[in-house]
Amino acid sequence: MELNLNNKSALVCGSTQGIGRACAIALAKEGARVTLVARNEDKLKKIVSELPKTATHDYIVADFSNPNELKTNVETYLKSNNGFHVLINNTGGPRSGAILEATLEQFEVAFTQHLKCNHVLAQLVVPFMKSEKYGRIINVISTSVKEPIEGLGVSNTIRNAVGNWSKTLSFELGIFGITVNNVLPGFTETERLNEIIDIKAKKANVSFEDMEKIMKTYTPAKRFAKPEETANAIVFLASEAASYINGINLPVDGGRTKSL
Repeated sequence: MELNLNNKSALVCGSTQGIGRACAIALAKEGARVTLVARNEDKLKKIVSELPKTATHDYIVADFSNPNELKTNVETYLKSNNGFHVLINNTGGPRSGAILEATLEQFEVAFTQHLKCNHVLAQLVVPFMKSEKYGRIINVISTSVKEPIEGLGVSNTIRNAVGNWSKTLSFELGIFGITVNNVLPGFTETERLNEIIDIKAKKANVSFEDMEKIMKTYTPAKRFAKPEETANAIVFLASEAASYINGINLPVDGGRTKSL
């Protein structure tokens, strides 16, 4: 199957590390023109230089704690560039911790970084997608939309908000050839996972290495995912081949999630 994304442009958020970086590389390998979004310009320049030279790639500096800045910077970019056929909404997860211990500020920050920024970007990219009769909005969220994860109270709450926002948007945009889907990564080898392992290890009074071994047993595959494995699913959803897949939650978790 060819996932040819030649002549398609993609906006990839949180793209200087982990799943976002893997997505940027995978999309570029399929021929897409990739524009990265993150707050660290030095890291953005480095990743752009590492992307396959299948097209001219670029970046936008923006901080997802400030939706107005994000909107302004993307709008400025679009004044001298065409729009995007693909939007990958991907932002680092909210701070870990029990939900009862979460502050109102933690909920507000997470809601802003995830739902508000996703919404800002969707509003900016959809007009071009409509004109092209082709659009893919893919939100990288969490398996917690199916089964809440212990110790991630704020994340469990906000991820579900994004999931329902996405499903609602899929109803509105399907008629224009635009699909909206969620990818739910399982335990993936990223800095975020290392943070979760560390918290669980301290709580259980075991070493990081021992907790890592324990957590690997939670999946039928008995291992963690590589970021590239999640990126492969995202690139498929971004392609023509996924044109009739809309409004779904796709776990990429090695079978760990027990619900259908």
